[in-house]
Amino acid sequence: MEDDKDLIWQEISTEHLIQNEWIDVRCSRYRFPDGSEYEPFYSYSRRDYVVIVASDEEGRFLCVKQFRQGIKKVTTEFPAGGIERKDGKEYGDASDISSEDALQAAIRELREETGYESDEWKHLLTVPSNATISDNYAHIFSARNCRKVSDLSLDETEFLKVIRLTPQEIETMISEGRFLQAMHITAWLLAQRG
Repeated sequence: MEDDKDLIWQEISTEHLIQNEWIDVRCSRYRFPDGSEYEPFYSYSRRDYVVIVASDEEGRFLCVKQFRQGIKKVTTEFPAGGIERKDGKEYGDASDISSEDALQAAIRELREETGYESDEWKHLLTVPSNATISDNYAHIFSARNCRKVSDLSLDETEFLKVIRLTPQEIETMISEGRFLQAMHITAWLLAQRG
């Protein structure tokens, strides 16, 4: 494997612009491999999360429609949500604290957002959510033969509608630019590979 040490930037200062229980937005100064320095570089911390490509016993895929404030639109996407942390924070390194397992979070989020459960889970990939500006990871799962077991159990800020789509409907939405979550499209493509 090639040595990449000559590509690493050294963070020499950081200012926390916003740091509360929800997010840590930072402005940093870096020293480049050639010795020059540059700022500002903005980044943020949020908690890791799960995305679930879930199909029911009829082969339809469980999706949710909800408003997304970033683009100010109602999106269609797969069930997803944050991994719960025992320290109550929404971000930062969780390696030194007890936090919820990614699979347990996926099972919980699927049940809360759709009322469905599955006995057929598969971990597809864990990948940085947006390596350029964020330090959190998306844990992508598939769940097959899901069955309805309960009503929805939503958080106080969740207002969503569950819909069931065929694979062709999802493909059409993606190709027409109407499936508006990049990590969810990644999840779909991974699930289709098997």
